[in-house]
This record gives sequence, C-alpha cells and structure tokens, in this order.
Amino acid sequence: MGRDSMKGFGSILQDYLEYHRITQTEFADRLGISNKHMNEIINGTTNLSPELMIAISILTDIDINTIFFVEHKKSVYDKLLKKYKSEKEIQKFLNSFHLNEMQKKKWITLRDSTSVAQNAIDLLNFLELKDFEVYDNYIEKRIIYKKLDYADQKKIYLWLRHCDKLIADVQVTKYSSNRLNDLFDDLKKERMKPFNKERIIQILSQYGIILCIEDALGGSKIRGCTMVKHKTPVIYLTTYFKEKSSFYFTLYHELGHIKTHYNRLINKIVEFDNEEKEADAFSLNQMIPRKIWDIINECYDERERICLENNIPLCFLYSRLAYEKKISYSSKEYNEHIEKINI
Repeated sequence: MGRDSMKGFGSILQDYLEYHRITQTEFADRLGISNKHMNEIINGTTNLSPELMIAISILTDIDINTIFFVEHKKSVYDKLLKKYKSEKEIQKFLNSFHLNEMQKKKWITLRDSTSVAQNAIDLLNFLELKDFEVYDNYIEKRIIYKKLDYADQKKIYLWLRHCDKLIADVQVTKYSSNRLNDLFDDLKKERMKPFNKERIIQILSQYGIILCIEDALGGSKIRGCTMVKHKTPVIYLTTYFKEKSSFYFTLYHELGHIKTHYNRLINKIVEFDNEEKEADAFSLNQMIPRKIWDIINECYDERERICLENNIPLCFLYSRLAYEKKISYSSKEYNEHIEKINI
C-alpha cells in the first residue's frame, strides 16, 4: 500500500464531489473554510476536526462513523510512519505481535492482510487500545511479571486478551472467600475421578471463580495466571498439561494466589519469586497435606493405602515423590502411576 493511498477521508470526499459535480471551492464555501484548508483535506495533509466531520456528514449524508473510522485509520498510520519511517518497518513492528500465529489460531481476523494500515487497526481492535502509544504503559500496569522477558510479556498479554474475549459473557455466582474451603472439599472429591475439564470449570463457577483453559502462543513460557475482574477471580490456564498432577498443581497454585493476594490481583497479574514459592507450597499442601505427607514418610510401605483413604490420587503421590527427588521421573513406579490427560 503506497503512501498516497492514505489520504484519509479526503479521497472519499474527492470522489463524492466529482460524482455530484461539486467543485472544491463551492464545498469549501459551504463548510465555511478556505480553499487552502479544503485542498489540505482532499490531499490528506491535515486532520479533520470533530466539528468538520459532523458538518461534512450533514452536507453529504455520509455516515459520521465512516468519516471517523477512515480518519482514525489515517491517524494511526501517520503515527506509525512517523516512528518507523517505512511501511516495511511498520509491518515488522506489527508482526512482533505474532499476527500470523494469531490468525492461524483464529484469534484475530485481518480484513485486508495486504494493508499495513488495516492490519494496525485490526490489531488495535483486538488489543482494545486507542493506539500503540498507550501499549507499553498499559501492559506494565496489567502484568507485573518479574520472571519473563519483554517478548514473553507480549505473548502473555495477547493470550490474556484472547482469554478475556472468551469469558466476556460467562456468568458465575458471586465470589466469597468464606466458601473457599468448601471449594477445596469439592475438588478433593473431583480429583479422584477421571479428568474432566468441563466439570472442573463448572465446580469453580459455582464458587464464583471463572476458569478458562486455552492454548497459548508458542514459546510463551506460561502455564497459568490469575487476576480479579470486577470482583470476580479469573484463572487462565494453558493447554500444556499432559498429566493430571501437573494440572492440579497449577490450579491449586492459582487458587492459592486468590486466597492470599485477592486485592493485589484486581485487574492485573502479579508474580514475584517469593509469592510464587508461597503459592507452590500452598498447592503441594492441598494435593497432599503436610501431616499426611509426614505419615507417608514414616509408613512408606503403606503410602498407597494412606493416600486412597484420604482422597489423594496415586499420581499425586508419585509426582510428589519425584518432585522431592525420592524417585526419578524416569522410574518405572512413577510412569506406571501418572495419569495422562488430554486438554
């Protein structure tokens, strides 16, 4: 797309005037502007004010939304061109948002993939941001993540936006922290059954927590995250889990954040090393409580009986043994007891 095609609404207005046999001078007089100003509008070298947009819409009967959209598209393009100097560099910047992968996953629809300006508008619509100038400040407020680099943060944010859209119409009961212990009791029963993600999602929804499990962008290095949206805790998990125990470990980890850091998670993700260790400890204790783990270590030969009597899946037991390096992840006893899942 050449630079000349980005005249904004000027090119449309020029076609309108030619079709209706109206001279630019006559139309300038109708608008009450100078011929010079009119020429700048036609050539796209000036931005239309809201007052002129309304006036032109009234005089031409062209939808004000059309005028605004075309001018906004031009404004976005002009800002990008000023910063990146060429369309090639603009497209390189846009591709840093993994447009091709998002399109393949059907996260985003590119209405004209050959148009740099249209790609920019489609991406902004997906991001739900005014322009790219606010992106950095917004993402820094939304994701306080000290473990991953900037590129990964971008992938995380794109995944978050996709998940946000998926749960936009999801309704759950009102959340109350007083009911968390009841939730943990229900999960204790559920985890003894064959893995069923829909059933787990439904259980959490009954306690006012939204759970969304969705594929992430390749190499995003994230398994799950938590935030609070309008007082409702939301857990997003990726589909990287191949074993039941690893899924529940991450789920309990995120529930631990809700239990301990609810207020800090309002409209943002917060992950620091000390809080992650705290959430990991909480998760391990939910899977196998410390007291029971001590008994297992004392009565090792009775470990499976102890687990089954306490609604602890054997895959949790052998995953914990491998986690604490009492057995190897490659050992026969570990691989005989893991429960593989397909999310």
